[in-house]
Amino acid sequence: MKPTLNNVPRHIGIILDGNRRFAQRLMLKPWKGHEWGAKKLEHLFEWCKEYGVKELTLYAFSVENFDRPKEEFAYLMDLFRKEFDRVIEDPDLSKKKVRFNMIGRIWMFPKDLQERMHKLMELTKNYTDYIVNFAMAYGGRAEVIDATKKIAEQVKKNKIKVEDINEQVFSENLYMQDEPDLIIRTSESRLSGFLPWQSTYSEIIFLPDTLWPEFEKKDFIACINEFQKRQRRYGH
Repeated sequence: MKPTLNNVPRHIGIILDGNRRFAQRLMLKPWKGHEWGAKKLEHLFEWCKEYGVKELTLYAFSVENFDRPKEEFAYLMDLFRKEFDRVIEDPDLSKKKVRFNMIGRIWMFPKDLQERMHKLMELTKNYTDYIVNFAMAYGGRAEVIDATKKIAEQVKKNKIKVEDINEQVFSENLYMQDEPDLIIRTSESRLSGFLPWQSTYSEIIFLPDTLWPEFEKKDFIACINEFQKRQRRYGH
């Protein structure tokens, strides 16, 4: 059933999980699944545009992922380079009006990849039609720790007082302030540290039997339909 367009989540977060298991099913090297997963994102962007979803936050690479096998890590870095270059060099980039953000400890990545990330953010910083946030070198606990350090530094420099610290101040010091209306997790039934602060009132849909490269338009529509059936409660 096609969802109505009057109660579509404005902001969707997705934990892109299951790429390696998908590749193993096809008897490929595990990391080859990431290529299939990257291609699926192109379809996802089109579905979001069609149904009026204005913001996406994608859990693409966690802090823990730096411990992946050396060959897989190198493959992933090359895949990120290729995909970011493709977007940067897209002749229609200015027409699409998509702003790209990177949230996480991006200083952990190789310098040339950091430069690509900063270039993409700089090129698209003034676009407002759509927003895509890539959670890169991201960890929920890391985000909370980094926000705490930033606030502690402000207190140390007498920019704010301890008694001024509240939810708004804390939120302003996170990697990202916006909060997803809906979070989708493929292949597992846990959040794995994804946006612990921002997801407090998000609706969550787990698809444990669907690997990310298998995620199709019918699954996307089913998730929106499920979201529309729910009565959102904020602390009640």
